[in-house]
Amino acid sequence: MYDYLIVGSGLFGATFARQAVDAGKAVLVIDRRPNIAGNVYTEDIEGIHVHKYGAHIFHTNDKVVWDYVTRFADFNRFTNAPVANYKGELYSLPFNMYTFNKIWGVVTPEEARAKIDEQRREITGEPKNLEEQAISLVGRDIFEKLVKGYTEKQWGRDCRDLPAFIIKRLPVRLTFDNNYFNALYQGIPIGGYTKLVERLLSGIEVRLNCDYLSDRAALDALADKVVYTGPIDAYFDYRLGTLEYRSVRFETELLDMPNFQGNAAVNYTDRETPYTRIIEHKWFEFGKDADSNDLPKTVISREYSSEWKKGDEPYYPVNDEKNGALYAEYKKLADAEAKVIFGGRLGEYRYYDMDQTIAAALSLAKREL
Repeated sequence: MYDYLIVGSGLFGATFARQAVDAGKAVLVIDRRPNIAGNVYTEDIEGIHVHKYGAHIFHTNDKVVWDYVTRFADFNRFTNAPVANYKGELYSLPFNMYTFNKIWGVVTPEEARAKIDEQRREITGEPKNLEEQAISLVGRDIFEKLVKGYTEKQWGRDCRDLPAFIIKRLPVRLTFDNNYFNALYQGIPIGGYTKLVERLLSGIEVRLNCDYLSDRAALDALADKVVYTGPIDAYFDYRLGTLEYRSVRFETELLDMPNFQGNAAVNYTDRETPYTRIIEHKWFEFGKDADSNDLPKTVISREYSSEWKKGDEPYYPVNDEKNGALYAEYKKLADAEAKVIFGGRLGEYRYYDMDQTIAAALSLAKREL
């Protein structure tokens, strides 16, 4: 008999499992996939650690989380500095002085601020949709080139049909700083995320290709408590309705060249290009040496955003009022489950960054153990 059955071997499940075992508990981790690590799973292709379920860049200002995660992996100094491609024109992200110089020819922060302020005045009163909200923050030119097309591809809707609150703020830097996250601690685990999760799960029993929802009664009988990190609505067999997600489809290619785009991430911000971005995975770990003769090939992934349907991988919760209200009803059902704890992005229907996922698992462990 186990103290805890942990459903899902992603960062939340693996972190809680580590803490539970270190506290002397008997733990079984199961995962319906053939591999551990959930959406942070990385696989080796030609010596390159490929982020199979999308780019994952660890960033945090939480020293407790950073100290914890670096117990299990050494991190490199990768800094996320994406590039935007708008119909062949390249711009720096986040919006900074390089961006403003390219768009308007301005040279000083004062000139850039004046240009943004002048364009923001187009919107008077409370913004009624995402388009008006974005223009009220950064002006028409930046909205049209760097926000509109990308956002519409991500959400599958026109910016005028999206609520304003989706874009509460857009980072505007009146400096020459390309560090997208601006976090105190940032990097990629050397050896890939799978290796990090392997170390979290070291010495812990893990069963893969094990679908909890299809064999729930038998699996529940194995443990005193269950930590469930799958979709909360699926746990209750969608009895109140289906929560909405955005999903992502990846087209991954091995290319016989050392350097495809010279950067880890290039966002395609025009509406006509069907994918939202291209990731070149080798840049996450190898830095300036990525196009050396030691790595003559490269791996790229094109990302396509799509509406989620049953059978797809759910990625981003659609945190609007309708889904928020439905989740609140599921949360009541979850709170009534005596032996099941719901956690993680899917279990709590919440967008968590990786550091927030680990912090939430550590917090649960502190309460539980």
